[in-house]
Amino acid sequence: MNHTWYVTFEVPRSGTLAQRRNPRLTRTFETELEAKDFARSKFEGGLIVTAGTINPHLPRRAIPSEEIPAWLESDSVQDADKENAHGPTTKTD
Repeated sequence: MNHTWYVTFEVPRSGTLAQRRNPRLTRTFETELEAKDFARSKFEGGLIVTAGTINPHLPRRAIPSEEIPAWLESDSVQDADKENAHGPTTKTD
C-alpha cells in the first residue's frame, strides 16, 4: 500500500479539557480522489482542512486551507467535462 496523499484537519474541541493549541490529525490516502472525498466530508463539517502529496511523490502538491474549496470543486468540474465529452445520452431519430 503506497500512500501518496495526506489530509490534515483540525480536531473539534470537546469543551471538557483545558484549551489546547490547534489540535490536528492527519490521514493518508493512496489516491487524490480518496483524499478529496475525505477532505470534502471534513470541510463540509466546518473544519479547517489542508492537503497535499507525501514526499517523494511527484509532482509535489500542497493545498492550503484557502484553496481547499477550489481543489474540491476541480473534481466535480472535471467529471462534468467528461460527461459532456460523450455527447447526449438520448437517442434521436
